[in-house]
Amino acid sequence: MSEKSIDYYLEIISEIEKVRTKNNVNWMDVLRLAFKTSPDEAKKLMKKINYEDDRISELFKKLSE
Repeated sequence: MSEKSIDYYLEIISEIEKVRTKNNVNWMDVLRLAFKTSPDEAKKLMKKINYEDDRISELFKKLSE
């Protein structure tokens, strides 16, 4: 891989990082709203999200073996 290609990909990764940072704030705002308006339902959804995140983590582990 050429040096230019590496820089290109690193720039894209940096842009993704910036966007994700902003979007994480949005996610936290949605989470706050959910717990304020319907805490029991929010807890159920968080449990489902956490379960799926764990599954994703396991798949990432397989990729790194």
